[in-house]
Amino acid sequence: MMAIYGPLKLILDVIFFIMIVHIIMSWLISFNVLNLRQPLVAQIWSGLNRLLEPIYTPIRRILPDTHPLDLAPLVVFIIVISLRDYILPTLLFG
Repeated sequence: MMAIYGPLKLILDVIFFIMIVHIIMSWLISFNVLNLRQPLVAQIWSGLNRLLEPIYTPIRRILPDTHPLDLAPLVVFIIVISLRDYILPTLLFG
């Protein structure tokens, strides 16, 4: 079971870390600490968006439209934490 659990947990940990970076970076951009006109910041932001949009898009279709507030990252964050910490260990180790 560790052959299955290890890689799945690693994938969920990487998604978790990328989401944390994306959330913090979005706050810093919103509060004008980071500027998207800087090439490095724009490249990192674009890369993070390209990685996470395929995950967020199906959730946005299900959730009601709360225009200024995007709840998709929060829902995905809760799903990733639930899978990583509760569901996956319970399924694999009983």
